[in-house]
Amino acid sequence: MRLLEQGKIPYQHHYYNDTGAVSGLDVAFALNQNPEQVFKTLVTVGKSSQHYVFVVPVTKELDLRKAAKAVNEKSVEMIKTKDLLPLTGYIHGGCSPIGMKKRFVTVIDESAAGHKTIIFSGGRIGYQVELNPDDLYKIVPFFLADITTLK
Repeated sequence: MRLLEQGKIPYQHHYYNDTGAVSGLDVAFALNQNPEQVFKTLVTVGKSSQHYVFVVPVTKELDLRKAAKAVNEKSVEMIKTKDLLPLTGYIHGGCSPIGMKKRFVTVIDESAAGHKTIIFSGGRIGYQVELNPDDLYKIVPFFLADITTLK
């Protein structure tokens, strides 16, 4: 959230830590938000050893084949949980596309284009931020692609 404030990016924050919510769907319901508007941040590694960030609605799953195709890789796989903190600076459940230790190619599911704002982790468990995807692009360059499948 500091980075959003430094960049003078308008956003709204949401807090859910005292609700018992664990999954992305739980968070959406705890915040009384449209689950299709709430996104999770996933970090992968490609066959080339490059890392990629995919941001997908909590109502869907990342399709690894579509994801690989979107970033021109033969394949991608989720990174191991133990590698998340050293690589990104975030722990599982608090990973945000904003403020990672290093900038990675970031892909957001194309469904984000259908929403005025999207909601995703603010970088800590219990904190979510809501902002317009165009504003997000100002601090995290990304592209939209069809990268999901239904749960």
